[in-house]
Amino acid sequence: MIYTITVNPSIDYVLQLKNLNTGEVNRTQNDVKLPGGKGINVSRIMKELNIDSTALGFVGGATGSMFEELLSQHNLKTSFTRVKEDTRINVKINATEQNEETEINGAGPTISNEEQTNFMNNLSEIGKGDIVVMAGSLSRNLNTNFYLDIAEKIQKQGAEFIIDTTGQALLDTLPLHPLVVKPNHHELADLFDVTFKDEQEIITYARKLLDKGAKHVLVSMAGDGALLVTKDKAYKANAPKGTVINSVGAGDSMIAGFAGTFMETNDPIESFHMGAACGSATAFSQDIAIKEKIDEVYKEISITEI
Repeated sequence: MIYTITVNPSIDYVLQLKNLNTGEVNRTQNDVKLPGGKGINVSRIMKELNIDSTALGFVGGATGSMFEELLSQHNLKTSFTRVKEDTRINVKINATEQNEETEINGAGPTISNEEQTNFMNNLSEIGKGDIVVMAGSLSRNLNTNFYLDIAEKIQKQGAEFIIDTTGQALLDTLPLHPLVVKPNHHELADLFDVTFKDEQEIITYARKLLDKGAKHVLVSMAGDGALLVTKDKAYKANAPKGTVINSVGAGDSMIAGFAGTFMETNDPIESFHMGAACGSATAFSQDIAIKEKIDEVYKEISITEI
C-alpha cells in the first residue's frame, strides 16, 4: 500500500476572473472548491493510475467535514485524524487577462499534543513493502522534526518513504535514506546557497543529496523538463509542448507517477518517465490530470541519459 500524508490539508477555493484589481470589488467568472494538499494530490493521481493509496492527515471543524465531502467525490481511501480546530481554506485567484496567479493560503489549525499522538498511533498499520509519501507544509505549531519522527517510526516498521519538503526539514531526513526527494531547481539551489549556471551544476548538487542519504533525486525545472539523478547516472525528461494552465499540483503529480510506478516495477527510469508525464499533464489541466491526459503526454516525453 502507498500512504500519503497531508499534515495541513485545505479547501482550495479557486477563483477565475479577467483582471484582479486590489482595493476594489472584483466579480468572478468562475469558481470551484477543491480538496487541496500535496499528499491529497498524490492520492488523486494514483487513483487515475488505478493504484491504491490511503490518505492520512489532520482534518477538523466544519471546513474539515466539507473537505471530506469534497474528497469523497474522488473515491479515495482515507484514514484522517480528527482535530478540534478548522481545516484551512486557501484562495487561489487566476486573472486570465493579466496572466497571473495569486494565492492566499490559510495558516491551518493548531494541533494539540493528544491529536499528534492519535495521528502517530494511526501509523501503526504501516509496514514492510509499504511506501509513505510525506508532502507539504506543517501546521503552525508542529515541531520541525515532525516529518523526521514519522520517517523514523515507519522505517522501524519496515516501510520506505518519500519526502517532498524543503530546507532543514528535508536535510534532517536524508540519513534515513528516503526513496525519493524532489526539490525543484530553485529549492535545490537554496539548500546549498548557490546559483546554478547549467544542468551539470544541478546534477552535481543533486548528488550531494545522494551523498547525504537519498536513494533517488528528482529535480523539476519547469519549462526545461526534469532530471533524475542516481549515484552513477543522470537522466533528463524533456518538457512536452502544451499550454500551462495550472502549475498547482504538478510536482505532486510527478511524485505520484514515480512512486506508484516504482512500487509496481522497481524501475526508476520508467518511474521517472511516468512521473514526468503526470507532472506535465497536470500542468496542462485545470485540475489534477485525468488518465487520458497522462497517457497522451506520456507519448511526448523521452528520457535521455546525460
